[in-house]
Amino acid sequence: MKKNRLLAKWLNNDLSEDELAEFKASPDFEKYQKIKNYTDHLEISDLDENAMLSNILSQKKVTPKVIPLHKKWMFRAAAIFVLALGITFALKFFVPQTETANFGEKTTFSLPDNSEVVLNSGSQIKYKKWNWDNNRRLELKGEAYFRVAKGRRFEVQTNLGKVSVLGTQFNVKNRKNRFDVVCYEGRVKVNYANTQILLTHGQGVSFENGKQTKIKIHSSKPEWTENQICFYKENIRTLLDEVERQYNIKIELNTKDTISLFTGKLPAKNLDIALQIISTTYHLEARKVSENKIIFDEK
Repeated sequence: MKKNRLLAKWLNNDLSEDELAEFKASPDFEKYQKIKNYTDHLEISDLDENAMLSNILSQKKVTPKVIPLHKKWMFRAAAIFVLALGITFALKFFVPQTETANFGEKTTFSLPDNSEVVLNSGSQIKYKKWNWDNNRRLELKGEAYFRVAKGRRFEVQTNLGKVSVLGTQFNVKNRKNRFDVVCYEGRVKVNYANTQILLTHGQGVSFENGKQTKIKIHSSKPEWTENQICFYKENIRTLLDEVERQYNIKIELNTKDTISLFTGKLPAKNLDIALQIISTTYHLEARKVSENKIIFDEK
């Protein structure tokens, strides 16, 4: 390159006047000048070629160590194994774990502290295994029932609110703009917006559009874990959304949404009976247009 050529000629004092002017105008000239000024003061002793040759010949010749090809392959395989093991460890403990229950399914799994979680249909949980005992925190989308092992504070975070406990059994439901929490054992602290509520055994609370409703329960665990869909003062659209999740179907409503709120139970394993209850309650007629699609019309 031209720049390197000029530098070499400058160090040997071989630049013409024009080349010297061009080189001094370069942005790096000042740096090169400082280096040259410093190195000019260094003294290098005369090289004793005979002594150097004698020293080299007197040294013992060392035969290069040759590693057989198969050993090289073994080293490489071992390195790849260690790398893969490290990546697997990182993925297992540092990357968030995800548990999902698809429509029409329920999923049960255990957390690192043996706390048990049951995910309802159309729900998802994310958590990190790393340092779990000191940071028992997870994110929930949908609905889940928790049986929490005793230990440090356990937190369930949703986009609507947060639930904090130590060791207890409770249910959290986070669907659209509705947030329900029910305590089946122990105590549960619920944070919603600027509101904080403490629930004990048999108590629940529901938040929807900023409105708070207290719930009294008598069951020992959520009805949906026993294949019953339980509703408390919920509108028809919310009710149909939950039926779609439980049965993995599509429902079309050809009527004006009624303002009537539904409180009661629907079976999660018998679609015909569930449709019959909805039709009777809201004076509708259900039509199965395909295996996975239902249409409700006004009678």
